[in-house]
Amino acid sequence: MPLPPSAPPLSHLLPRLDGAVADDDATLARFARDWGGLVHTRPSAVVRPAHTADVAAVLAFAADAGIAVAPRGTGHSAFGQSQAEAGIVLDLGGLRRVHPGQGTALVADGGATWRRVTDSALARGLTPEVLPDSLDLSVGGTLSVGGLGGASHRHGAQTDLVTELEVVTGAGEVVRCSAHENAALFDAVRAGLGQCGVITRATLALGRARGRVRRRKLYYRDLEAFLADQRTVVADERFDHVEGRALPDDSAASGGWSFRLDATTTFTLPTEANEDHEAAVRDGLSFDPETAEVAECGYGEFCDRMAPGAAAQRESGDWYRPHPWLTVLLPDDAVAEVVEHTLADLPGLGASGLVLLYPLRAERITTPLLRLPRGDREGTVWLFAVLDVADPHDPVALARRLEHHAEWYGRATAAGGTLYPSGALPHGTVDWTAHFGDAWERFEAARHRFDPAGVLAPGQRIFTAASRSRE
Repeated sequence: MPLPPSAPPLSHLLPRLDGAVADDDATLARFARDWGGLVHTRPSAVVRPAHTADVAAVLAFAADAGIAVAPRGTGHSAFGQSQAEAGIVLDLGGLRRVHPGQGTALVADGGATWRRVTDSALARGLTPEVLPDSLDLSVGGTLSVGGLGGASHRHGAQTDLVTELEVVTGAGEVVRCSAHENAALFDAVRAGLGQCGVITRATLALGRARGRVRRRKLYYRDLEAFLADQRTVVADERFDHVEGRALPDDSAASGGWSFRLDATTTFTLPTEANEDHEAAVRDGLSFDPETAEVAECGYGEFCDRMAPGAAAQRESGDWYRPHPWLTVLLPDDAVAEVVEHTLADLPGLGASGLVLLYPLRAERITTPLLRLPRGDREGTVWLFAVLDVADPHDPVALARRLEHHAEWYGRATAAGGTLYPSGALPHGTVDWTAHFGDAWERFEAARHRFDPAGVLAPGQRIFTAASRSRE
């Protein structure tokens, strides 16, 4: 809750910290928006902690005073999830170190980017098994929502690959947790949307890195053929990394869209990527062979494959425009119908916009709070994301896009789908009790236990009038 007008500035009330505290207009304005550029809520102070003790001191103070606190890694949230109106934003960029780990493990601060993690791991001949498309996201940020990527069909979510966490609870208590120690907090923080604690350090399991990558871009005119081939290659585990895209195409038969399967294998020896191997991995697939593209590059370059696109967006200005993004997870038996209707309703796609569509193996995703379609933990589920760029000078179109998001989300949930909760939806759209399903009561109990004052992550809007009894 905000301080009364007669109170001293919040920055004067905070406990003594080793990190920096700012409340100047320029800083507050910068932290009043995020990557999405759709929500603007101005905090009263921004704290850049120097270490975990600073985080604990801020949260203990905030809990006592009833002041909202939003942890923020790189600010890549889409709809104000890393903002705190009249509250405190914890800029975790001050906690960005990567530490030595034992064996094939690595320890990273919550504010460290996956770029730092990947660079450190590759120096040891290792790699995170699942990486986000952008390496400039923070470790704590992706672990708070789940962390899915093109290797999730093999290895699950990033939250399935973390073995231990250091967490500061909403009460300001520093706790180490894992599957074997303080397991209730471990399960409440992984994909817990920042509602039970701030991740200040994570121990990550790594795999062996192979030096080279062969990338294939395989094109389809027909949605059903595209989906069928993705099912095949994921079930067979033919590729190490699988993603798919829907591409605007006025000449395509599928409602003005064609489709692309991005299928990647890693290798060390040239003999692992010979003609016989290539024929085997393509066997039985129905893509258009005349349009297929194949290229090779180093593994590190592949991990950072989004960097050129990000640079182009900065140059064009799209990087700084609103990003109305929405991601859902769909059941296999409904994916074609939901995707067809959504693409038909999509009012254009900007030059920097993307539509992602690729399969995951449900049994590989074990994080309790990362909710899968219909609660399934077996078979194929689909990640479907519309990632667009909007005109900041057309608020009517932006408002209509959010209405579309609510409609698309409603269509997905009616078909048994779930939200991947990092996108932009009008507040109040999500029925969180239905979203979390049989995990809701445990999650609600954990939030009362670990954030008794209810100060954490106000921008996530988990609490609604119907579900937040402590308001």
